[in-house]
Amino acid sequence: MRQPIAALAMLLATTSLAMAEGELQLFNWGNYTSPELLAKFEAETGIKVTVTDYDSNDTALAKIEAGGHGFDLVVPSANYVPIWVEKGLVTELDLSKIPNHKNIAAEWMNVDYDPGRKYSIPWQWGTTGMAVNQSVYSGDINTSAIFLDPPPELVGKVNVTPEMNDVLALATMYMGGQPCSEDAELMKKVRDKLLEAKPKWQSMDYGMTEKMAANDVMASLYWNGAIFRARLENPDVKYGYPKEGFILWMDQVMLLKDAQNVEEAYKFLDFIAVPENAAMISAFARYANGIAGSDAFMPADMKDAPEIVIPAELKDKGVFMSTCTGKAQEYITAIWTELQK
Repeated sequence: MRQPIAALAMLLATTSLAMAEGELQLFNWGNYTSPELLAKFEAETGIKVTVTDYDSNDTALAKIEAGGHGFDLVVPSANYVPIWVEKGLVTELDLSKIPNHKNIAAEWMNVDYDPGRKYSIPWQWGTTGMAVNQSVYSGDINTSAIFLDPPPELVGKVNVTPEMNDVLALATMYMGGQPCSEDAELMKKVRDKLLEAKPKWQSMDYGMTEKMAANDVMASLYWNGAIFRARLENPDVKYGYPKEGFILWMDQVMLLKDAQNVEEAYKFLDFIAVPENAAMISAFARYANGIAGSDAFMPADMKDAPEIVIPAELKDKGVFMSTCTGKAQEYITAIWTELQK
């Protein structure tokens, strides 16, 4: 027997709504989300996650500010978190819906950029340093000279990731300052050094996991986990921590103010704060995470990997990337604009 039209229409509407409630839109860095994690989440919750990639913090911010994006969750770096909050693009979390919030490691809980983790759940953290193919260059790799004063063997073979704040931070430390400097004379020297170095670079690009593994690029300013993955494919690839100073960073997941799938988003935020699940994220992208107890589930080769374990003599050279403001941000933006010409 056919159903009455009104009843059929109601059934279709209910089915459509149920499907919508079983979806989640994640806006994340490219090649950064574990397919196994997503499969497990869908199996346990029935919620299908669609991941859309971006390549930089600025790209993500511009996309969300433009509106009409349809995303529920975004994964900005720590120094951008205050910007997202101040612009009203994200919402304060209802922690009663994230009971696994308690698993966030103590050192990652009361962070300056999000005290008490009211707006974010940790995703992964790592460093920005130098990757070098030692079949081409066997000298010191623990230095930003690799990209700012390239040795002859690497001239024309160096990539610089186009992430403005990372590049300017390492260049500033190389020139004797600290990130977010408001010293006009120092920042002029930083600008001059970058403009002098640029003709010696091969590219300003992403995708170094694949390109360094394939010997398409011989050195790069890049992120440790991505280079860890490249080294697993190509043993000649090594990761260095610049002795002049390198960056420590953390990415975290935030709930967008205009998210459509809010309850699904909360389920995902709670899910990734489970130690075993956080370890799945790390096992894929090869970065550490901020969830206590996840180490027990990590791949054995991450426990002593040189891309994860910072050498003792260089630990004090790591600087956590903060949010630059005022004159410091003006200098950074102006230098970056000139560098892009």
